[in-house]
Amino acid sequence: MPGTRLTMAKTPGPTVFVLFGATGDLARRMVLPAFYTLAIQGLLPDDWLLVGNGRGDVSHEDFRGHVREALEEFGPAPGDGPWKSFADRLRFAGGGFNTDDPGSLLDVIESARAELGGSPQLVHYLAIPPVAFEETTKALGEHDLAQDARVVYEKPFGTSPEAFRSLNRLVHRVFQEEQVYRIDHFLGKEATQNLHVTRFANEAFAALWSREHIESVQIDVPETLGVEQRAGFYDATGAVLDMLVTHLFQVAAEVAMEPPASLGAADLQSARERVIRSFRPLDPADVVLGQYTGYKSIKGIKRGTTTDTYVAAKLWIDNARWRGVPFLLRTGKRMADSRQVVSLVLKTPPTPLPDLPPQSNVLTFDLAGDGKIDLSLLVKRPGVALDVEAGSVRLPLEALPDSEPLPPYARLINDVLLGDRSLFTRPDGLSATWKTVAPLLDNRPKPVAYAQGSWGPTAARKLAAPSRWLLGQ
Repeated sequence: MPGTRLTMAKTPGPTVFVLFGATGDLARRMVLPAFYTLAIQGLLPDDWLLVGNGRGDVSHEDFRGHVREALEEFGPAPGDGPWKSFADRLRFAGGGFNTDDPGSLLDVIESARAELGGSPQLVHYLAIPPVAFEETTKALGEHDLAQDARVVYEKPFGTSPEAFRSLNRLVHRVFQEEQVYRIDHFLGKEATQNLHVTRFANEAFAALWSREHIESVQIDVPETLGVEQRAGFYDATGAVLDMLVTHLFQVAAEVAMEPPASLGAADLQSARERVIRSFRPLDPADVVLGQYTGYKSIKGIKRGTTTDTYVAAKLWIDNARWRGVPFLLRTGKRMADSRQVVSLVLKTPPTPLPDLPPQSNVLTFDLAGDGKIDLSLLVKRPGVALDVEAGSVRLPLEALPDSEPLPPYARLINDVLLGDRSLFTRPDGLSATWKTVAPLLDNRPKPVAYAQGSWGPTAARKLAAPSRWLLGQ
């Protein structure tokens, strides 16, 4: 049966893409590979140039070599795509960029505009530490690079409620809200978007999506990776700011939102932000912080640091649909496994069957890679006895006919080029997330040590009581 296409793709117009922090870790791991993926898929504009910006004095040719090395390490490999034509469109503007000194960026942008001709769209991507957002934003206004441009901010957008408000005011002095794209790559994941389709396109799931049928929701993102490659950034941020107030809260909103009038940008964003305003402020007693053993010995980590590398939290949503349903959120570094799963645990129904095992009816969205949907059900084991056990079925999304999945960064950068803000956060929602986390920041529990390769502090088990975490414990 043919699929239903909800939106039609279009080709963006001529574009100058300015990548701040172009030689940094984030650009190397995520942004540059995403841009090359779009080139392979034929989704870049017919006419485009990418201008990298940084403090060093790097030639255009050396920058192309840097990009090639990034692709060789993180993919797609240069040999798998149109490398020569891609590399020919790469430029570098050195000397940094601030309000007092724009370095060579203005000259390189002027040259790029002349090369493309007409009035190409200007897109700024701030792949820089959050502490640099304000100065770079001021400089974009000071040097007349904001008019009609689009700007992408990485997370976290602010490092505290006060810092968020200050940054938000500044951004709105330089840009109109419709120019701003606050990126959270979890919203660009195929399986995150399938939360919407599974629910809104299938009555079997739409009917159970509430407190009457759901016992709990678990959003679990353990990681085996450490922080060695970005120790300075991470030690100033920690798991709460890097993951909880960003990815985990946003995914919780995707699960919990009321059905929007449409999946257009305005309706989808409004539904997302409306439910975030129903998040109850976190009770520090419902939060466990951890720090893995050996973290303090990493080069670049401050001596005596109390930065959290793990957070588990119980979130409550105070509205008619979800009141009384715990949302259990967990993430951490150097844990036993790397997973990205959203699990809706169904209640055990009134039944004549005795002693049914708990937490056996579960709908799970695996957000990693191209995504999978798993459904666990209690069924009768074949045989003469009436023995009940859990069985499961899996739908790997990449197995669907003619599927063309994009990695989340590639999907979201493509949306920026098209001017589609559906999967980007708005300031009202971010303001509500900061209000939700404020009590935790004001009364932060001391991180508990946990062993590398474990499932984190055992104290987190109490958050899931009387049930358990589905992963690992």
